[in-house]
Amino acid sequence: MAVAPLRLCYLLSTHTNLNFSLFKPNVFSLTSFSPSPSSSLSQKHYLPLHSCRCSSIAPMSTTTYEFSDGSAEVELRLKIGGLDIRSSRDISVDTKDTSLAIRVLQPGAPITLIETNPLFDRIKSSETIWYIDDDELVVNFKKQDPDLKWPDIMESWESLSAGSSQLLQGTSIYLVGDSTEINQKVAHELATGLGYTPLSTKELLETYTNQTLDSCLLAEGSDSVAEAESAVLESISSHARAVVATLGGQHGASGRAHKWQHLYAGFTVWLSQTDALDEDSARQETHKSVKDGTISYTNADVVVKLQGWDPTYAKSVAQACLSALKQLILSDKKLPGKKSLYVRLGCRGDWPNIKPPGWDPSSEGNTSLGTH
Repeated sequence: MAVAPLRLCYLLSTHTNLNFSLFKPNVFSLTSFSPSPSSSLSQKHYLPLHSCRCSSIAPMSTTTYEFSDGSAEVELRLKIGGLDIRSSRDISVDTKDTSLAIRVLQPGAPITLIETNPLFDRIKSSETIWYIDDDELVVNFKKQDPDLKWPDIMESWESLSAGSSQLLQGTSIYLVGDSTEINQKVAHELATGLGYTPLSTKELLETYTNQTLDSCLLAEGSDSVAEAESAVLESISSHARAVVATLGGQHGASGRAHKWQHLYAGFTVWLSQTDALDEDSARQETHKSVKDGTISYTNADVVVKLQGWDPTYAKSVAQACLSALKQLILSDKKLPGKKSLYVRLGCRGDWPNIKPPGWDPSSEGNTSLGTH
């Protein structure tokens, strides 16, 4: 029996300014709850690296290309020797700030050489230059952010995995949400792609107590399990380059707003399952969660909405996580350094408004600490 495609959406924004964009054909997206300004969201993920089969209703061409990053500019070279191209008038290069489409114009339907949305990052589309060099089409783009190194022309699992290290700067990632299984599966994919250490608080707790999680819950209750997980999170909060899968549900620390002190040590991603059928419903659902303030997961930096779940799609979810985190960090490049400072000062619960050294959390009411 065929497995229905997983739908997911990621959110990357402030509490009051949510941006939304649609992934096609089977992924739709939202944004985050960071203290920094939000930026535009990317849209579709398709086309593998260096050999791309382009998605289009027009005739398609399997085209290989070379890509290089020259700091302020990036260059794309496509082989066109086998095509009937007599002059530049036979080629259409359509660029927008986040997308690219190159087609060969011919009688009838055009042939799509490459089409990608999104690009790895934004370009100055009005400054795009292209020309034919022997059997190659050369396209030169001006980057909007010259400091960001592009691993490839398009945003994909491979380019996000390769390019995220420059953004994360070693900051760990914590996955929260109602499903321990989903947290673990996605954490494994993220750790593999990033070269990070995969950690599971469930496995760490079971190793330490020499009991299964279900046995712990039965014997000690969910409050004790949440306390124990908080201790585990404290012990690993100084770890760099780790992806941590936390316990799902209310028996976990992340399900309780007053136990986020050590989760703020890294970038937090809420993997949220939803019954929403469209982007508007998903947006409204997220707005309501933020407004009500009753779900502790709204403390997360990034939200990834999943409509349904199948483990075979864990990498797609991981890719959405990286895409959302990329946009979050690009909106405020000081965030990794701020996370590092928070850890060095002892994870005192004063995120995102970090107090000076010597500040004592017990010296003032801390009921609001750790909330955005």
